[in-house]
Amino acid sequence: MDSLPFLKDGVAQIAFVVEDLDRTVENYHRLFGIGPWHFYTYEKPLVSHMTRNGERADYAMRVALSYFGTMRIELIEQKRGDTVYADFIRDHGYGIHHLGVLVEDMAEATKLARQAGFRVTMDGAGFGLEGDGYYAYLDTERQIGTTIELICRPKGRRVPERIYPPEEVSQ
Repeated sequence: MDSLPFLKDGVAQIAFVVEDLDRTVENYHRLFGIGPWHFYTYEKPLVSHMTRNGERADYAMRVALSYFGTMRIELIEQKRGDTVYADFIRDHGYGIHHLGVLVEDMAEATKLARQAGFRVTMDGAGFGLEGDGYYAYLDTERQIGTTIELICRPKGRRVPERIYPPEEVSQ
């Protein structure tokens, strides 16, 4: 197996699959002061391109994003469809699902992953303001004990469905 450059710049994100997104976000904020949290539902049409094991797919998950220092935290609630999250819940229950690493060129990164023997188990693209933004999960659990997500962040994000805690309006 060839060496992969994905972790050279470190882990940019840690993600947890959770049973109840709203309750978990409230707990993270109350217990650790983490927030604000930005909520999105990743499904069509927001995510215009979705695959699962190389085949076109239609799935949905709710996510909440925040930062703990410089580390992005992503909380994910499985909503519907055949996903890596549903597999994880079935096999492990809830908890840490993946480490996210940033890549500049998703096509090149997934090509290198495939050449090294890793398959893309699920991906999605097109959720940014300019139709950009791309994520791809690699089947790395057997080799390193967790999943690696390749992330090409969008230049701009859409307005979140919700922010917690709600931003206070000055009077």
